Amino acid sequence: MRVTQYPLALTALALALGLGLTAAPAFAERDLVPTLERSFNVCPDRPTEPIWMQDIPLRQAYQRVLVQDIYRAQNLEPIVETGNCDCEIRFPSWDAAEAMFRERHTSDERWEMLQVSDGYNRRANDVRLEAKAICEAAGNW
Repeated sequence: MRVTQYPLALTALALALGLGLTAAPAFAERDLVPTLERSFNVCPDRPTEPIWMQDIPLRQAYQRVLVQDIYRAQNLEPIVETGNCDCEIRFPSWDAAEAMFRERHTSDERWEMLQVSDGYNRRANDVRLEAKAICEAAGNW
C-alpha cells in the first residue's frame, strides 16, 4: 500500500464508523418509551433513594455510587446469611447504607471513595449468585 492510500483508507474507516454509530441509536430509540414512573415486577414497593442522592451534582456522583454499592452489599449479604429473600430483606430502607456512608466515608477523598466502592462491589459480587438462587426460588429476582 502506498503512503498516499492511507488517508483514503482512514476516510473510509471513519465514514463506516460514523454511519454505524449514527444508525444504531435511531433504531434503538423507536423501542424506548420514556416514563418518570418507577415500576418493578419484583418487590414493587422498594424504597426510593434518598433525595440528596437523586439531586447530587454530577461532579460528586461518585458519592451516590458509593452509597448504592454499600446498599447493594448490605442487601445481598443478609439474603445469603438468612436464606430468606423477602422484599424487606432484598430491598431494605436506605438508612443503613446512608448511615454507613456518613459515619465512615463523608470526609474521604474521591479516590478513597472509589476504592471503597470497589470493595463493596466485590463483597456484593461474592454473594450475588447465591443470593440470586435464593431469590429466584422465592420469586423475588
